[in-house]
Amino acid sequence: MDILKVLTDSLRAAVGVPAAAYALAAVGLNVHFGYTGLLNFGHVAFMMMGAYGTAVTVDQGGPLWLGLLVGVGLAVALGLLLGIPTLRLRADYLAIVTIAAAEILRYVARSNTLEPLTRGVFGIQQFADPFYTLNPIPPGRYGFGTFNFSHRQLWVILVGWTAVALLLLLLTALLRSPWGRVLKAIREDEDAARSLGKNVFAYKIQSLVLGGVIGAFAGMLLAIDTQAVNPDTFISILTFFAYTVLILGGPGRILAPVVGAVLFWFLLQFADGFLREALAAGWLGSALEGNDIAAIRFALVGLGLILLMVLRPQGILGSREELLTDER
Repeated sequence: MDILKVLTDSLRAAVGVPAAAYALAAVGLNVHFGYTGLLNFGHVAFMMMGAYGTAVTVDQGGPLWLGLLVGVGLAVALGLLLGIPTLRLRADYLAIVTIAAAEILRYVARSNTLEPLTRGVFGIQQFADPFYTLNPIPPGRYGFGTFNFSHRQLWVILVGWTAVALLLLLLTALLRSPWGRVLKAIREDEDAARSLGKNVFAYKIQSLVLGGVIGAFAGMLLAIDTQAVNPDTFISILTFFAYTVLILGGPGRILAPVVGAVLFWFLLQFADGFLREALAAGWLGSALEGNDIAAIRFALVGLGLILLMVLRPQGILGSREELLTDER
């Protein structure tokens, strides 16, 4: 077994584009769930708005910068559309509406009616060339040993993690402001915040829109990396992967999405690589086939998450005191 290769591949996954994208998605969820207490079970819808807004705009002849703005605008519109009728009600209404909206939007994107724009089930490909023409990194591979990336991969990675860093700095400033303190008050006791004269509904709308826009950036990054958007990519499990990332790191902590994303992708790739190497070495006999590994790695990561919930339910960086306060 080549354990060095397994570790190298795991480290590459831990700092790669998917890890950066899921960190962005978890940052948005942290605004919703970690700081405001909103149960958004359709976060993938915001990711889809960002990806399709960018791809459709460029595919129709618009510049990339306009596509990014369109993606942000669609995320804002979706946040208002979902939040206005639900955020005055109990938290579970938002959860039901968001998960349903995500599936509705996916089927709308697949429909024949919108095929001239979305390309239906085939999606849109090769729309991000303007992004790669901005790449200042000379052609080649960068790194050491087998831990290396192409200049194209490194460009997307740098942009992705830079976006994560900038958004975390922005959120740090916002959450230390009176606005951020009101969000935390709403999470702890919505009625108490309302009794102090705060417009809870307005703050919830702002939180939903801000977190949704950050989720849209995650969708844009995934779409630009793969140079493709397809409706069947944006399924509900992406939302729950983002929740897994957030829970691993610890909801309500600024660095939780980064820690969770790095750990999640490291463990996922490590489980995949280790099982494949063990299968090739004959350690598993005939108990498993190569096709089984993709499912088993998720089961192992899920088992690890269960153990984390038992031993440290607040997550790696979370505060047990805040968790107990929430339970009361």
